[in-house]
Amino acid sequence: MIKIINLSKTYNKTIQALRDVSLHIKPGEFVSIVGQSGSGKSTMVKLIIAEERPDGGKIIVGGWDIINIKNREIPTLRRQVGVIFQDFKLLPKKTIFENIAFAMEVCGFSAKEIEKTVRQMIALVGLKGKEDRYPHQLSGGEQQRVAIARSLVHKPKLLIADEPTGNLDSINTREIIDLLKKINSMGTTVVLVTHNKDVVNSLKSRVITLDNGQIISDQAEGRYLL
Repeated sequence: MIKIINLSKTYNKTIQALRDVSLHIKPGEFVSIVGQSGSGKSTMVKLIIAEERPDGGKIIVGGWDIINIKNREIPTLRRQVGVIFQDFKLLPKKTIFENIAFAMEVCGFSAKEIEKTVRQMIALVGLKGKEDRYPHQLSGGEQQRVAIARSLVHKPKLLIADEPTGNLDSINTREIIDLLKKINSMGTTVVLVTHNKDVVNSLKSRVITLDNGQIISDQAEGRYLL
């Protein structure tokens, strides 16, 4: 699903965010990428989704050669790779249904397809009955569920969750992690980028630890080391 070979990225010619990083994430895995602030986690996410370009190395995501991807192909890539962030990035003047539907409307799906898919996603994330509410009427955990539903409308094979629980309390954090596990059990590869030790240690799944731009540990059933 993700193959990274000798990946490097430097900012301002002096700040080396990633140094010769190599890893392979197989389809269907649930992988946590951990590390302290400045370890290179966010840079890796940006490179995987082609938000930034590396200085060297190779990235293959689901058959896409990210290094040589054309700008016109990037929107197609991002529809095939679901991404959620710490800040939910919801449109405040649109309802929950409209927020999720918008991701399909911009791609030209029919009203019938949108209605069916959005209803399915709302049910999947446990928000049935709240379709007509606005983001400010939801808790933080519910808003993140909307963001997850929106990321799934194109049925991506890969979901990248970049600090998805950073703004949530412990109860909402557990519920979001349980939802990610559920999505993973349905066949979607999940990459969780986080600094939350409790979350990582509770998952008992593969943990890749970054420090100073390098992988210092890759454990099949790992723990947060730092």
